[in-house]
Order: sequence, then C-alpha cells, then structure tokens
Amino acid sequence: MKPNRRDFLRGCVHAALGGVSAYSALGSLGLLNAAMAAGTGTIFPDYKALVCVFLHGGNDSFNTVVPRDSSHHAVYAASRGALALPRQDLIAIDPLPDGLPGDTAQYGLHPQMSALAGLFNGGQAGIVANVGTLVYPTTQQQYQQGTVALPPQLFSHEDQANIWQTSRPDNANAAGWGGRIADLLHSGNPNQAQSMLVSLESQALFQRGDVVNQYVMSSYGVEEIGYLDSWGNDAGVTAFNALRQGGTQRHVFERAYATALNSSITNYEAIGAALNTAGDVGTAFPNSRLGNQLHMVARLIKARNVLNLRRQIFFVSLGGFDTHGSQQAVHPGLLGDLSQSLKAFYDATVELNLGNSVTAFTASDFGRTVSINGDGTDHGWGGHHFVVGGAVRGRRFYGRMPSLAQAGNPDDAGYGQLIPTIAVDQYAATLARWFGLGESGIDDVLPNLGHFASRDIGFVTI
Repeated sequence: MKPNRRDFLRGCVHAALGGVSAYSALGSLGLLNAAMAAGTGTIFPDYKALVCVFLHGGNDSFNTVVPRDSSHHAVYAASRGALALPRQDLIAIDPLPDGLPGDTAQYGLHPQMSALAGLFNGGQAGIVANVGTLVYPTTQQQYQQGTVALPPQLFSHEDQANIWQTSRPDNANAAGWGGRIADLLHSGNPNQAQSMLVSLESQALFQRGDVVNQYVMSSYGVEEIGYLDSWGNDAGVTAFNALRQGGTQRHVFERAYATALNSSITNYEAIGAALNTAGDVGTAFPNSRLGNQLHMVARLIKARNVLNLRRQIFFVSLGGFDTHGSQQAVHPGLLGDLSQSLKAFYDATVELNLGNSVTAFTASDFGRTVSINGDGTDHGWGGHHFVVGGAVRGRRFYGRMPSLAQAGNPDDAGYGQLIPTIAVDQYAATLARWFGLGESGIDDVLPNLGHFASRDIGFVTI
C-alpha cells in the first residue's frame, strides 16, 4: 500500500528527532502535533458533533429491520424459525420514493423500536443496509474461491470490533478513525488544549488518535483525584504536586506520567466547571446505561461554548448483543433502550437548537447469522445501521438490502453469514465529509476507500 501523508509526516518528524535524547524527543512532540494537524489554519465557524453508538457483541440487525410484506416475510420466517417476529407486531416504516430498499420489500422495525421508527418516518433517521468490514468489494464466488483479500479473523468479536473502529484491516496497530479525524481537525477548535474526543466507555479504540488524546469520563461526571482534596493532607498534597511539576523528573517515563497526570487534572477541572456553568438539559432520558451516557453527551454539548469547542466526537456503547441463546428474552430490551435513548438524545439536540449539527450513528462488531441455532444466532458479517440527526437525509434506505433466504442465497458467505455490500470505509467517509474533513484528509484517514466505487453513501446533507 502506498504511504499516506500522515505516515510521511510522522516519519519525517521522527527522522528529524533522531539522535537527540529521549527527553528532547518527548518534548518535541509539539512539532509532530503541528505537522500532523496542519490544515487550513482556520477556526471552524460552526459547531458539529459525531456520536458513535457502539453495540457490543454484534447486533442481530435482521430482527431489528424486518420485512413486513407477506412474500418477503415468508422468506425471512422460513430462515428464522422460532425467532421470527410476527408481521403484525412490526412497526411500519415509510421510506420516501427515492429511498426505497431496492428489493421491492416493505419493512418494519422491531416492536420495541417505536421511538426510532418515529424518527425514521419523521425524516430524522436513515437506515444504511448491510455494512461491514471489507478490504475490497467481495462476492460470494470470490469469498468461496479465496480470490479477494478479506479482513483478518472474520467473525471474531475482538478483531472485528477493532477493525470497525479503526477501518484498517491491513494494520492491527492503527489508531481509531474517530481519533484520526480529530488529529486532522482539532486545530479548527478555538480551544486546542481541550480534547475534542470524549469516551463514556473507558479507553475506546475508535477515539485513539496519534496526536489528540481522548478524555475518558463516566455518565455521572468527571473522575477526580480524591487524594488532592483529602482533609488534613496538606503535606501529602504539597509533596504530590511537587512530584508532578513539569520537567523536574529524571526518568523519561516519570516525565511522561507527570505530563499525562497534569493533562488529566486540567481536563477534569475544566470539564467539571463547564458542566456546572452550562447546567443540565431539560429533555428526559431513559434511566439506563445508554440513556445515561447519551444524557452526559447532551450536557457536554450544551457546555460547548464554555469549553470553546466547535468540533467534538463522542463514543458511547451498549453491550449484551452476543445473543447465541435466549435472544427472545434479551434482544427486545436492548433494542428498546437503543430506540428510546436515541430519540431522547435527538430531542435534546433540538432543545439546544443543534438538531442539524449533531449526527449519531450505530456500529457493532458484526451482524448475526440469518440462520439460527435454536434460541439464538451466531456471529455474522454484514448488518444494518442507523444514522440519526437533523442533517440526515432521513426516511430512506441506503445501499442494497440482502436476501434473507436460507438456501440459494447469493449474499451468503456460508452458514447464514451475509457478505457486506457497504464497507465501513464508505460509512466512515460519509460521516467524515459532513464533519468537515476534506478529500485528502479522508484519504489519509481511510486509505482503503479507493477500493470502493462510491466515496459517499449520501445519507447526510453537507
């Protein structure tokens, strides 16, 4: 693969730093930062946020978006057996004439997803069909004959979740595509000392950048170092603060630790103060793990002007989608939480007059198999995803809905694992372009994008 601009700049800076001490190298990371983040040099005049909602375990999107006309539902029901949802229970969605699924079928959402169905029918949500990790467009014949490169370790949770978040199946050490976007755009924020990357789920690979460090917090607020506020501990606090003074440590690792610690303290003090100043949103959120995370994201967006940020990327998650068994007992509650939480979050952005400025999108390890294993499904490949926001060209399907036939299915890699027809690269590029990344930056972040015919799926309005 040809080298990209990011790799070239990194190599030049590393070469320039060769032969100097380790401390000088670490102290010169500002040079790397300036080179890597160089862009137009212009502060963004508007505000935009991306929110990745990661569904850990692999969501069964074929019981999320389900055919509801009699002929297509019959094919689905034959493949799904005991897990098939009755036609009459599905919540009808009504795509626009230019957004039909392309297979003549009519679709509905899972019975627990009325809130998200309302967003779709209202034009604030779209469905991106059969997305997955790919190196090149892949047909059934190419897959079975091994004539096209494939993502490594297909159907493995950890590997596929990682590739979804990096979109680099060729590089196991790559940073996340959210982090790489931030590396190129953070210079457009007025306050560059504050990270534009916030994860509500510990350290997220999606948010890992080469230059910009993600800030990790909980849905209940910032995590503080309680030791610094311990009553009657003045001597301890004085000693602690002396140890973390910049540039005073003898060992390179001690200096790196002190730098990271000081950055964390500065960040949590700034974010905590901004949250207090901005106050809460009025929109009610579900009292669930995902609902609480998205509630905090809404509060952080409300505090954007206090933090002086014009671009932010957030990562939230919901687990439990690895439904090998008991799917009928587990899956409805997960989809209900997803639906209600996304609706509340969209309502909060409208409350903040930012409905067109915030786009949320789902991601997951992979889809599930069309075939079942009794009362559950197995690891699949392609799956359907939702994009939500005022900038979304909603009430539309994007891409081609796959066949759900159990036998003679040209979309089936084998064992009911459907081959994706939209690559994560294309999904990511469409979001990155809306977010403000130029074409050369998109190529830097997504070097495999050129393998696919379309660079933009078209589900957001620029």
